[in-house]
Amino acid sequence: MTPRQRRMMADYNKIKENFTGSKYVKVEPIYGNPPEKYRVTFNLKGLCIENGKIVERHQHIAEITLTNEYPREKPKCNLLTPIWHPNFGSYICIGDHWAAGESLSDVIVQIGDMIQYKEYNPKSPLNAQAARWSVENKNLFPLSNIDIMNPAPEEDDIEIVFNDTPSTNNAKPNDDFDDIDIKFN
Repeated sequence: MTPRQRRMMADYNKIKENFTGSKYVKVEPIYGNPPEKYRVTFNLKGLCIENGKIVERHQHIAEITLTNEYPREKPKCNLLTPIWHPNFGSYICIGDHWAAGESLSDVIVQIGDMIQYKEYNPKSPLNAQAARWSVENKNLFPLSNIDIMNPAPEEDDIEIVFNDTPSTNNAKPNDDFDDIDIKFN
């Protein structure tokens, strides 16, 4: 196995570890062993243009291709679904400077952060109109603040259990919260 193949296998294993079972990101290898091309579905709030209006879009599909020069050169990233963002055009601008130490999981997180407008650079745009709009509307960002590697539990992921037995921790009278356990599902 070549150093490039070892790196691609390490990236693949890290992606499986980081995103398997995620409700925000689905990563599918679509070519190669180890994979050289991935389809990534992001279930995150972003923006697009529909009928001349900027509207929310909640699913975005990207393709990430690892070229023959990877990891010395950054992966090629394209969005297959419409988006309104300064740094998305015929490709996704994942930065002007690439370091071979960056992992593919890092790239996936960066794209997710860009979709949510947690990251955007209007000074180096691929879409000048979206760049102008983002500067004029920066008070709207981020659209959401989901950490796709470590998402916070949502309300339906939390179970509150009321204990039937009184607390034995010498609680003061009227301390109503001693008999509640919070469990994260």
